[in-house]
Amino acid sequence: MNTLYETDFQSWVEQQTELLKKGRFSELDVQNLLEEMVDMGKSNYRELENRLMIILLHLLKWKYQLKQLQETWKEFEGKSWKNTILEQRYQLHKLLRQNPSLNRLIPSTMAEIYADAVKLATEETGLENKVFPTSCPFTPKDVLDNNFWPT
Repeated sequence: MNTLYETDFQSWVEQQTELLKKGRFSELDVQNLLEEMVDMGKSNYRELENRLMIILLHLLKWKYQLKQLQETWKEFEGKSWKNTILEQRYQLHKLLRQNPSLNRLIPSTMAEIYADAVKLATEETGLENKVFPTSCPFTPKDVLDNNFWPT
C-alpha cells in the first residue's frame, strides 16, 4: 500500500475509502491514514491563520490609512479593502461552520499573527510601525462582524 500512497495518491484514497466502507480494517494503511488526518487538521489551522491575517491586515489599513487616502483622493472609498474584508469574513464563517472547534483558537491565533499583520500593513501602507498598536486593537467579535468597520 505504501507504494500506491507514494505513486498515486488519489487511487490510494479510493482504496482506503473502500476498505473502510467494507470494514476491512486490518488491510488499512494506518500509518499514512494517521499522517493524512494530522495534515488535515494542520490545513484547517493554516486556513484559519490565513483568513485572519488578511482580515487583520485590511482592518489595520482601514483604521490607520483610510482617512489619509481619502484626504488625498476624494474619490477613494476603500472599496477593494471592504470587499476583501467581506470576502474573507464570508470564507472564515464558512470554515467555522464546517469546523466549529476552530472558534476556540481565534483569540490565540489573532495574538500570534498580529505582529505579522502589522509588518505587512507597514510594508503595504508605507506607514511607520509605531503607528500601529503593539497588541491587536480588534476583538474576535470585531473580526467576525460584517457590520464592524474601525474608525
